[in-house]
Amino acid sequence: MLPFSLIVAVLSCFPSRALASHGLSSRALLTFASPLDGGGSMLNNAGGGLGEPLNVIISGLSSPNVLTNGGILNYARSLGFSNECFNVHLGDPQSANLGDGNGPVNQTIELRQDFGDAAFGTCFESLIGGNHFRVYRQNGPKANTGALFLAVSHEEDVSQHHTISLPDGYDNGRDLLVAAATAGDTFFDGALYNAVAQNVTGLLPVGAVGINHNIPIDGVAVLLTVTIANAFDPCANGVSWCSSAPHTMMPQLSTIAFSVMLCMFMAFSLL
Repeated sequence: MLPFSLIVAVLSCFPSRALASHGLSSRALLTFASPLDGGGSMLNNAGGGLGEPLNVIISGLSSPNVLTNGGILNYARSLGFSNECFNVHLGDPQSANLGDGNGPVNQTIELRQDFGDAAFGTCFESLIGGNHFRVYRQNGPKANTGALFLAVSHEEDVSQHHTISLPDGYDNGRDLLVAAATAGDTFFDGALYNAVAQNVTGLLPVGAVGINHNIPIDGVAVLLTVTIANAFDPCANGVSWCSSAPHTMMPQLSTIAFSVMLCMFMAFSLL
């Protein structure tokens, strides 16, 4: 395991990469900056003075087209996650302070396990539970790394109000995502991905103090460096996910199909 003081290193001998769509054209090449150093936290704000761990970090040294909004969505789909059901989010967004000078900022996007169906699978996750994560981008004036901090957790079904699974829903959710990322190359919509993982200690606390739902964590964050491994640039072909905005995969639903799925969701919500 690598201490975060060794992970957070400036590679000053290389020129900065441009990510103009997110105002990152002048950012330094960093894996990430510790939120703790900038007065932030590795726990987001889940309300009531409690937080959920930012337990996976997508390194700022990942391929630039992984770190955009559309890029992280496409990568997530290669791991079996996608947009929320009908792109509808129930409940308040959670914020995080990444110590980058932006202060507390709401999640950029929330993605759910899709059970092999990127279009409709997350509707099943909303009903029966599964893995999911929130995304936060470190791009403020004090730490413009472009790294993505993920709050990953495994949750219960809608009848349990999506509470985090006992006894270790945060660590388990992290481990499931990392296992999917590192089992071999992953692929979605023209992009082939390779991920290398490193465990990082010293950022997150150990135990349940301050953790939402009083669920203990082991204090490990996982740093993923994700590379687009294609021999050619998939974005050169103009695929939609290369744009800065997250795109959806929602084919037209018949009125009957939409009504059935909506009724199922409402029925489970009332249990």
